[in-house]
Amino acid sequence: MKTLISFLGKGREQGGTYRTANYRFRDSVRSVPFFGMALSDYLRPDRLILVGTTGSMWDVFFEREGAQDDDLLSLIDAVSQSAVDVPMLEKHARRLTEKLGYPVHTLLIGEARDEKGQIDLLRQLAEQLSENEQIALDITHSYRHLPLITLVAARFLARLKRVKVDGIYYGALEMTDRESGETPVVELNGLLDMLDWVDALASYDKDGDYAVFAELYARANDPDVASNLRKAAFFEQCNQAGQARKPLDNVRRNLSTATDSPMLALFQPELMKRLDWTTEEYYASRQEKLARRHLENGDYLRASIQALESVISRRVQAQGGLDPMNHDHRDQAKTTLEKEIQAQKRNDRSKAQQAYLDLRDLRNALSHGTRSDFSEIQNALSSEENLRDFLTRCLDDVANL
Repeated sequence: MKTLISFLGKGREQGGTYRTANYRFRDSVRSVPFFGMALSDYLRPDRLILVGTTGSMWDVFFEREGAQDDDLLSLIDAVSQSAVDVPMLEKHARRLTEKLGYPVHTLLIGEARDEKGQIDLLRQLAEQLSENEQIALDITHSYRHLPLITLVAARFLARLKRVKVDGIYYGALEMTDRESGETPVVELNGLLDMLDWVDALASYDKDGDYAVFAELYARANDPDVASNLRKAAFFEQCNQAGQARKPLDNVRRNLSTATDSPMLALFQPELMKRLDWTTEEYYASRQEKLARRHLENGDYLRASIQALESVISRRVQAQGGLDPMNHDHRDQAKTTLEKEIQAQKRNDRSKAQQAYLDLRDLRNALSHGTRSDFSEIQNALSSEENLRDFLTRCLDDVANL
């Protein structure tokens, strides 16, 4: 179902009329005093919800739409006193339904002056809609602060009820062209896309899942970038950072070229920053950088895993001619390292060797959810601050190996 939600503004202008405008859509012009009716004719929704306060221009709107004089007089009086009620509007809504051929509903709201009023508005809108419903929002004649609330409402409804917001529209009367007399219809869908990007960046910084960006690039008709991001997301979620590098290199190459999309151009630098770990020459360095990123994002288990594996990768690379992604080579390097540590007294261990032991024990405690036998590990797990300091110190010591 497609629903148009149109906000009505305050009161009657001097002289009892509103100015008719020639609203320019992409492929046509519609001349009406109320933009919502032009938009309704353009979008052909399955139903229309008119939203306004007890003092909104209900009288002027329904007068234009053919309301009868006896009912109109009482409505005019109620609007002047900000005393419009639901039964009064329902009568006019039924008549407009018959005229338009699809359901018209009215929704009385408060003026949303404070936080409570603004939350009430969100709740009222949510109650009018069903899950997976498609909606368009017209903010042309609303109070000037309502567009801000409407933008939040669009995001709120999309998350709470999985409503798909197809567009936010504004009939920009103040932008009317003097020569043609046409008033542009401004589509504000880009604001919703921008919020999707902001959400995606926040989501990635929380859990490191590239799939959130894949959806946005798929929407922007860039299937190659979307596909590579999904592959990289899968490999990283499986702790296969080595395999994630190739698809991310492909993404970096594609992103380095110019784009015709202003939205992609705005956010690509931020995405590129999140892929910079792939530029490290050595596998161990890439693992270390990923570990630091996971640490920064509060993903302590993955940070400990990548940090520990980076130690082994460094040992493999230091021997020369071996592959740090080969299991046998890694197992050989780990065995040699642990034998070297066992042959030494505790006080003779290097910082990097101790870091390896600490990371191993921390990884085990985090993976299994068990209590460590080592006091330094338990101390690290006693608070987030301690754990961050502990992992940072280990990573710094590993970097010197």
